[in-house]
Amino acid sequence: MASCSDFTIPSKIKAWVYAELGNPNDVFKLASDVEVPEIKEDQVLVKVVAAALNIIDAKRARGFLKDNDSPPPIVPGYDVAGVVVKVGDQVKKFKVGDEVYGDINEVSLIRPKQHGTLAEYTAVEERLLALKPKNLSFAEAASLPMVIETAYEGLERTHFSPGKSILVLGGTGGIGSLVIQLAKQVFGASRVAATFSTGKLDLLKSLGADLAIDYTKENFEDLPEKFDVVYDAVEGDKGSEGRRKCGDNSGGPVTPPAFKFHVTSKGSILEKLNPLLESQIIKPVLDPKGTYPFSRVLEAISHLETGRPTGKIVIYPIP
Repeated sequence: MASCSDFTIPSKIKAWVYAELGNPNDVFKLASDVEVPEIKEDQVLVKVVAAALNIIDAKRARGFLKDNDSPPPIVPGYDVAGVVVKVGDQVKKFKVGDEVYGDINEVSLIRPKQHGTLAEYTAVEERLLALKPKNLSFAEAASLPMVIETAYEGLERTHFSPGKSILVLGGTGGIGSLVIQLAKQVFGASRVAATFSTGKLDLLKSLGADLAIDYTKENFEDLPEKFDVVYDAVEGDKGSEGRRKCGDNSGGPVTPPAFKFHVTSKGSILEKLNPLLESQIIKPVLDPKGTYPFSRVLEAISHLETGRPTGKIVIYPIP
C-alpha cells in the first residue's frame, strides 16, 4: 500500500459513534479513541474535511435498517468530501493528495459501512468517488453525492427525455433541488413544476422551476394539467397523491407505472456531472442555517429530522 510522508495518519481518531439503536440525540456519542479503518486493495483512505447528513442517517440509528445493517458500534454518515491520504494496491484513478467526494455506500440500504463519514478518516472504494469539482468548497462538494446521484438515477429510470414535463414534490429539499436543475439543464424538460413551502419561491425560481406551487396554500392535485413524470422527493405519504397527476389513480401502495428505488452510488455519475458543476450550470444548495461544526452534529441531526431544511445540512469543518 502506498502512503505519503506529507500526511501523518494517527492511530486513533475522533468520530461520532452509536452502540445501540434509538433517538440519535440519545445514542450518538463523540468518541476520541476510534481506530482508523484499514483499507482494502480497491479502497482509499480519505481525510474527511466535510460530510453531509441524510435522513437515512437518522432512520438507520432508529433501527430502520436493523435487518440489513452492519453490526454496532456504527460511525454514521454516507457523504464525504476530503483528501486521499493512502491508496490500496489496486487503486488506479486516485493518488495521495487528490481532493475527492462521493457517497461511500454503494447500496444505500443493504449493509452500509460500519465506519461512515462522521469521522476524521474514512475508507471508501475508488469506484464510488470522483475528483472534487475545482470551483466547489469541500462543504459544497460534500452536500452533493447521495442527492445528485438519487436525482440523476431517478430521472434515468423514468427514461426522461427532452420535451417531457415533470412535477417535483419537495422542490427545495436536498433531492428535489437537484431534480429540478437536472431535469431542466441535463434532460431537457419542457416544463418543470415543483411544490414548496412559503418563503422559498425565489429559490425555486432560481433553480429553474417554471411553476411554483406553495403546498401550504394550494393543492397540487387540483392543477388542471398532467405531467409526464412526478418525482416525489418528500419523506412522507404524498406519493400516492402525486401519482394521480401522471394518470395513476390507484392510490395506496406504489403500483405501476409508479415505482420506488434506492440509489446506487457510482463515482462515474459524479464524473459525468462534474463539468456542469464546474461551469455552475448545476449548483449545490446548502441549508441557509449554514454548516455545523463537528461538535454540533446532534443539533444538525435534530434540524434534519424536523423535515424543514432547505437543501443539504453539512458538517464542516471536521474535526
